Amino acid sequence: MTVQPPNPFASHLPDQVSFDRHELGRILALYGRMVALGEWRDYGISHLRDVAVFSIFRRTAENALYRIEKRPRLRGRQGMYAVVGMDGQILRRGQDLAQVLRVLERKLIRPVE
Repeated sequence: MTVQPPNPFASHLPDQVSFDRHELGRILALYGRMVALGEWRDYGISHLRDVAVFSIFRRTAENALYRIEKRPRLRGRQGMYAVVGMDGQILRRGQDLAQVLRVLERKLIRPVE
């Protein structure tokens, strides 16, 4: 029987990336407003090793309209939050989730006829 020494880096690497309560609250507040307007109908959450993804759908059977991604490894570079469009284009990226979500909140503003 072999005994392996403990890996000092193992405790620093999470098994998966996830949204915390405040991040999820902010995302779900925006999601709720868009559901009330009838724009969005469904969502999905994925927690992977390198990224957490909140996917937004117009209908369940379609591809995601938008993906809100959290990548902690990009914290010191472009920013750990990103909003990605249906075609894979990054619409906004940054350190502050509220600032990043503003690109989607602009969809709430409509001209009055």
